[in-house]
Amino acid sequence: MNLARMYISELKAEFTGYNGKRFTKDLMSGLTVAAVALPLAIAFGVGSGASAAAGLVTAIIGGIIIGALSGASFQISGPTGAMTAILVTLAAKYGIKGILIACFLAGIMLVIAGILKLGRVIYFIPSSVITGFTSGIAIIIALGQLDNFFNVTSSGNLVITKFFSYFTKEFHPDPYTAAIGILVVVVMLIWPKKWNEKLPSSLASLIIVLIFNYFARFDVAVVGDIPKTLFLQDRLTLQMLKEVELWNFFIPALSIAALAMIESLLCGASAGKMKHERLNGDLELIAQGIGNAIIPLFGGVPATAAIARTSVAIKAGCETRLTSIIHSVILLLSMFVLAPVMSAIPLSALSGVLIVTAWRMNDWENIRYIFEHKFKSGMAKFLITMGATVVLDLTQAIIIGVAFAAILIVVRLTDIEVTISEIDPDKLSSIGINLPVVSDKIRVAYLTGTIFFAVVDKLITQLSELENTKVLILSMRGVPVIDLSGIQGMIELIHTLKENGTEVMFTSVQPKVLTEMKRGGILELIGKDNVFGSAEHAIIMAHTHL
Repeated sequence: MNLARMYISELKAEFTGYNGKRFTKDLMSGLTVAAVALPLAIAFGVGSGASAAAGLVTAIIGGIIIGALSGASFQISGPTGAMTAILVTLAAKYGIKGILIACFLAGIMLVIAGILKLGRVIYFIPSSVITGFTSGIAIIIALGQLDNFFNVTSSGNLVITKFFSYFTKEFHPDPYTAAIGILVVVVMLIWPKKWNEKLPSSLASLIIVLIFNYFARFDVAVVGDIPKTLFLQDRLTLQMLKEVELWNFFIPALSIAALAMIESLLCGASAGKMKHERLNGDLELIAQGIGNAIIPLFGGVPATAAIARTSVAIKAGCETRLTSIIHSVILLLSMFVLAPVMSAIPLSALSGVLIVTAWRMNDWENIRYIFEHKFKSGMAKFLITMGATVVLDLTQAIIIGVAFAAILIVVRLTDIEVTISEIDPDKLSSIGINLPVVSDKIRVAYLTGTIFFAVVDKLITQLSELENTKVLILSMRGVPVIDLSGIQGMIELIHTLKENGTEVMFTSVQPKVLTEMKRGGILELIGKDNVFGSAEHAIIMAHTHL
């Protein structure tokens, strides 16, 4: 109920003062987004192992339902390149039926995630992990297009095994098919940016290829018939759910849900900065869930918020969520009016679009920043996540990347730093402490970090091997926590130092740590008089003990 009230409240705020001028902006941005979405919807539909019609239906239904229920005014949802990486494998194993069932289950999972308020999960995933994940997906998309791009047939279950199969069997690409794919890639790469605002390079390249092939008459594989209906022949039915073991689709559905969650929330966070509007992540997940539960009933593939289309919408003047709905209506009209034209698009042309899209998916700015500044942990997280994405399941890749990042953080936060220094007479004089003789047998060890079981051995090794030290002052200002193992390690250290003729003093101990030290018997072992508020007081007392 709270989410429902929140949605109504945000909807009222969004449309307060809505007028003809604002509607005109929504209309123009909707037209612009539709021009971008049309070729991508067809390409992603085919690339996912379904059909061009399935891609169009996804964009239409997703744009209307998810757009209307979204957690922000600017999200444009539809089929995406990232999702094809999961779907192409799923389609190879279960066919279109597997995609429909997994999409429906993923929708339910996303609704549950929204109800459980998991909308902030994106902020717990390190940027280098997301960047590596995105780059891994880009590699999967690009490699997955090679069959259609060259009109060849690969073998294997994973994209990486299919790629290597080209080198273990005869590889005979069709020159005409490849020529069309290369033409699309070249046009998209050289298309001027200023033209791209009015005519997207993906749409322009397909138009050029259609005109070229109309005259050249190359005998190449094309999209084929596009039905003029929103209810495709291959769509989810209740009978289909009864005929299968739903548990078999749990992991694929979880992968789809996880990817939809990450991609949609990441899109919302990025686009929200552009429009100066904050995404409600929980509402967005519910919207994505409802949309993805309904889309397979029409025969579509999973949808997520798409950063490319969303950013175009914002740049084109998007005012409200009507932009998403308008773009879907235009795509629906295109499906009925332009079906004969779209059916003649060569499959290698769509592969060319997806290969360039995959290249552009990479966060090149962030990748350059990580490697140019030599952030070793960032580079490791990026490479491990990217490799896991290509070789393993996408959900596993995210888990591996986040787990590795967490391990690095734990290692850094729990490492103990020990800095040992001798007494500096000049420094003492500067703060008004003048000793007749400053002994070189007094040392101060500054400890920084948590003292627990993983660092005890390092602490004992570094401090118990000091030579010519009569008094060792342990400055504990940088120690926020000490556990049982740390207490026991300290006791062992004190006994070892005493056996070596070294007296131990403590200074600047934080209250919680001091309480634990009392409880563990450390103060009883060294004497309460050997605990000081500052290193200076400890140094003065140490001289009296010599």
